[in-house]
Amino acid sequence: MIKTPDLQASFVKSCKLPEDAPAGGFPEYAFIGRSNVGKSSLINMLVNRKKLAHISNTPGKTQLLNFFLVNNSWYLVDLPGYGYAKRSKKIRDSWDEMISGYMLKRKSLVHTFILVDSRLKPQPLDMVFMKNMALNALPFTVVFTKTDKLKPALLEHNISVYKQEMETEWEGLPHMILSSSKNKSGRSEILQIIYDNNALYKR
Repeated sequence: MIKTPDLQASFVKSCKLPEDAPAGGFPEYAFIGRSNVGKSSLINMLVNRKKLAHISNTPGKTQLLNFFLVNNSWYLVDLPGYGYAKRSKKIRDSWDEMISGYMLKRKSLVHTFILVDSRLKPQPLDMVFMKNMALNALPFTVVFTKTDKLKPALLEHNISVYKQEMETEWEGLPHMILSSSKNKSGRSEILQIIYDNNALYKR
């Protein structure tokens, strides 16, 4: 496992269409999950910055594809959360189209981290999203967030329930990481995946 280094990260741009995304030939790593899953907190934890990604008490604030250049060698891509019911159906459909367009068309997208709230039972939206990723042969890792908010026995139970639910339809389970933005658990595992893929990336 790699050491957790200091990272230099800066915001580059926001866009709606994959063709408007930054050029440069760097590999891209997307972060996505249901609204209020703790995505902004995890991104800030990952790069050791308090306010790189905006944290809001109002779910659904991320509305575009947000690109952050890290160590001048890879992009962290903050995607809109899915499933926020208080947005209009038109806006939610627009987000879904934007996300799927990026996922399917962006050749420099190397890996996606799908964030899941460890406190909740398996959610249909997460299951459908993961299934679509698998059907399109898009590599991803499941990152369970907010693990510090559960006692170890309950956390273990919730993860077991999640795996059992997935095993009813999946022949092999995707890689899973337990994380907490509060105590920074999971950071080194996420960065390990990124650096392993960076080493294999061909521009």
